[in-house]
Amino acid sequence: MAAAFVLRGLGRARPVLRPPPAELLRAPRRGHRLTPADDELYQRTHISLLQRDAPHAAYVESYSSRGFVVNGNRVFGPCALLPHSVLQWNVGSHLDITEESFSLFWMLEPPLEIVVVGTGDRTERLPSRVLRAMRQRGLAVEVQDTPNACATFNFLCHEGRATGAALIPPPGGTTLAPLAQAAE
Repeated sequence: MAAAFVLRGLGRARPVLRPPPAELLRAPRRGHRLTPADDELYQRTHISLLQRDAPHAAYVESYSSRGFVVNGNRVFGPCALLPHSVLQWNVGSHLDITEESFSLFWMLEPPLEIVVVGTGDRTERLPSRVLRAMRQRGLAVEVQDTPNACATFNFLCHEGRATGAALIPPPGGTTLAPLAQAAE
């Protein structure tokens, strides 16, 4: 009979609420600012920085005999590309390239490491006095045909190098299709 009384009492018994352990009280909750003690409860986080600068570096998407498409913007005629800028370059052909036309590249701060020059559909020689002047100012110059100069510029920018480009559109039927069209 005593056992029946105990069993009946269990059916009516209410659970006893116990206070949570101290560790649970210290756990951060939503809207709670972490204190140094809260931070010690979690594993340390390590961050690998993949890109130090803004991701808006110039990228040549396509070119034609009329100009270039750089970061989705159409540029007609010769252009000067800087790490974060696109400018018209006032030359008609490789014969018009002088020390003065390159002055834009050595006046920049922080200075560029290399300038890639695209001379049209063929690699053309630049005057030795122009190359010497660039070298004296600490700029390396890489002269290539425009298709290869575009690819070299994109590669160097992707590496994070301080790179400039001076590009003359290739005459005639040379065309690089935009990447979106090439994928289709």
